[in-house]
Amino acid sequence: MPGNAPMPVIFPLSNPTSKAEATPEQVYTWTDGRAIVATGSPFGPVTVGEATFRIGQGNNAFVFPGVGLGALAARARIITDEMFTAAAYRLADMMPADAAQTHCVYPRVADLGKISEQVAMAVYQTGMNQGVADAPKDADPAKEIQRRVWKPVYLPYRPAKK
Repeated sequence: MPGNAPMPVIFPLSNPTSKAEATPEQVYTWTDGRAIVATGSPFGPVTVGEATFRIGQGNNAFVFPGVGLGALAARARIITDEMFTAAAYRLADMMPADAAQTHCVYPRVADLGKISEQVAMAVYQTGMNQGVADAPKDADPAKEIQRRVWKPVYLPYRPAKK
């Protein structure tokens, strides 16, 4: 691939990490740091020469949670192609400023919560604009989304008495 493209796009997406077709380090080494890489499993940053590349994990975690959240909050009867398109555009808007330098194609996984809420907002608004959602017209979309966000808060663990 590096002989056929100045900046090849290589996505070794197989899971788990041990089954990846190539590691990001291999891809960047083979391409002299010219590739754009996303993986299906988590990998740490890779340094080749003077450049450090953050590896984007290409999976459905960046879109599907926000699509579901937005559809639920908007009380959508269906999820349309336009809602997915709106989700993709909102995700693209959330790319970090250094994406071009790091050859990254996804935002940081650490930002998933914020990303899901923003994607949900785009889906909510699109559903309402298309007339396929039944949320009250005077509802605050941000509040409707926030009250449906799942927070992984659990009671403290206590071992059972013997």
